[in-house]
Amino acid sequence: MNLLKRCAVVMTGILGFTSVTSARDRDQAKKQEDRIANSSAVMRDILNVPDRIPRDLLDKARCVVVMPSVLKAAFVIGGDYGRGTMVCRTGNAFSGPWGAPAMYALEGGSIGFQIGGEATDFVFLIMNDRGANSLLHSKVKLGADASIAAGPVGRTTAADTDAYLRSEILSYSRARGVFVGVSLEGSTLRPDGKANRDLYGRSVTAAQIVRESEVPTPSIANSLVAQLESASPRLRS
Repeated sequence: MNLLKRCAVVMTGILGFTSVTSARDRDQAKKQEDRIANSSAVMRDILNVPDRIPRDLLDKARCVVVMPSVLKAAFVIGGDYGRGTMVCRTGNAFSGPWGAPAMYALEGGSIGFQIGGEATDFVFLIMNDRGANSLLHSKVKLGADASIAAGPVGRTTAADTDAYLRSEILSYSRARGVFVGVSLEGSTLRPDGKANRDLYGRSVTAAQIVRESEVPTPSIANSLVAQLESASPRLRS
């Protein structure tokens, strides 16, 4: 009887631990889904403002990174970072349809033109294969490991714009309803391995998500992918 009781206690503990772990996993997955939903809302708003990302630049972008509601305070104290998602065109040459999202983190640097703790949305266009491949495999310091410039705004821009010719990444910000190009030199972008694991339920790298199509696009990301597919259905290099 004592042995049976001990076994029952052990089994109860295992079941309780499994239940707590499952609830924690669901909570973490929900956080990533919320970030994708917020990224989708940011992208929808930006694609619909008059002074938006020029279509001819979006058509040349291999990937788009969206960082919703990044706070200046996080950069000042260095103890936190912005979190968001990157969506890339599929295929060996980044020339296919937009694919599943990979989660990313923005760290360090300064967004000095912002005031106080103002929440700011950031959007990055990754303009060539080298920039995209670098981001898929490692932390990238903007302005050092990858060239970056404030992106031009407007419905159209010259295909040979200086910003496009010079830079691997074009960056934009939106705060207080104002959407402008902004440089974030000194900041870093990196794959968020833990967030990708939380979202997809297993360890999977950004490269596996984007280049190897190891995971299907989660339903929460359908809106974001559809917006990009509608705005820029094919790569025009």
